[in-house]
Amino acid sequence: MLAASAISFPLVLKSSRAAFAEVELQYEQAARVLGLGEWAVFFRVSLPLAWRGIMAGVLLALARAMGEFGATLMIAGSIVGKTQTLALAVYEAMQAGQEQMALFLVLLVSLLSVVLLAVAGFLAEPNQREGRA
Repeated sequence: MLAASAISFPLVLKSSRAAFAEVELQYEQAARVLGLGEWAVFFRVSLPLAWRGIMAGVLLALARAMGEFGATLMIAGSIVGKTQTLALAVYEAMQAGQEQMALFLVLLVSLLSVVLLAVAGFLAEPNQREGRA
């Protein structure tokens, strides 16, 4: 889990930075004028306005982490029930000659990834959809 997180963390970081950069400074300044402290401004203004971009990054990172193979194998190995990921399970099923199981796992990972990417795309573009309405 740590290996997959380390590999996919840049996706979360990049989308979160972009989401916070899109937050209008005037909203944060208005909250400060109304007496909110920095932590309150963050949790009550900035975070709610940036949550879509953060969630999009988390979903992209999850989709990326599901397919992680190299770093997980090198750091954690492949212990069934402990460190085995879906990508490692596909590899081992193919090595063991279990093509049906490997095909099922590939279809499962593909379906999950498409769903996650669709949701991430939906969350990442709210301004463009609102502009078309």
